[in-house]
Amino acid sequence: MHQAFQRLRLPVIAAPLFIISTPALVIAQCKAGIVGSMPALNARPPELLDDWLAEITEALAAHDRKHPEAPAAPFAINQIVHKSNDRLERDMAVCARYKVPVVITSLGARPEINQAVHGWGGIVLHDVIDDRFARKAVEKGADGLVAVAAGAGGHAGTTSPFPLVQEIRSWFRGPLALSGAIATGDAVLAALAAGADFGYIGSAFIATEEARADAAYKRMIVESTSRDIVYSNLFTGVHGNYLRGSIAAAGLDPDALPQSDASMMNFGTDRKKPWKDIWGCGQGVGAVAEVLPTAALVARLQREYDAARQRLGLGRVLQACT
Repeated sequence: MHQAFQRLRLPVIAAPLFIISTPALVIAQCKAGIVGSMPALNARPPELLDDWLAEITEALAAHDRKHPEAPAAPFAINQIVHKSNDRLERDMAVCARYKVPVVITSLGARPEINQAVHGWGGIVLHDVIDDRFARKAVEKGADGLVAVAAGAGGHAGTTSPFPLVQEIRSWFRGPLALSGAIATGDAVLAALAAGADFGYIGSAFIATEEARADAAYKRMIVESTSRDIVYSNLFTGVHGNYLRGSIAAAGLDPDALPQSDASMMNFGTDRKKPWKDIWGCGQGVGAVAEVLPTAALVARLQREYDAARQRLGLGRVLQACT
């Protein structure tokens, strides 16, 4: 496993949550022993990104000095590399100054972005929804992949996690995370059994105390199950999974949504937010029963992961990813 992940105490990467992930959540995730992440675009205005990266790096360094026996896991910054993101170059320059250890790229694979990250010693994970996109990403220099299977929150594919991981693993041996309805330690172990190196968890972290999410959003997460997830491309031009209740609250019929297309994608600083109250969520939401501190959620995941190993006769894991 790549040295960037040697500090993980649980093989989990927290997904970057649009609007919701901020330094408070990232720091808590990393201190708990999993990769914490956030989208660069969450820092608004753009100048705020510098302050946020300084906050994260300083907080994690302080934690490591105080707790050398349990150092923090690395953090990741998500970059939307779609052509409509007009602040990408600026945000990458800020990431370079702080030598961000992991960059997660989305909506396009660009060799120059990968080269820039390699230049400061970081690694790139690119999220993909099928084997074709996975091959393109690796050909263009990505170090690892996030396989976004059916059931993932936000932008998601339609392929079951089993064939998706199998097809990628038939030729790729680098870091591989699996995304798609993973909200328990049991599911993390299942991801590893299928051939992935990490579980990639997003929706469960929306219902944490550190998450910058509306209280009604967190409450809806707790109260929903997989039956309450709607798959649509209306809101961004890319298919994704959303909470039925938030769609209905916006005055739309969740069962009769019109179709959109990829030309609707706009991640520029001038984009309008007509769907700001449409809330993304994955099908694993039924496992989320309460709003918890991030540390408590990760501790639950760890207990479930260890219990699942014991049920299968694997014993307790000593250290993940070492």
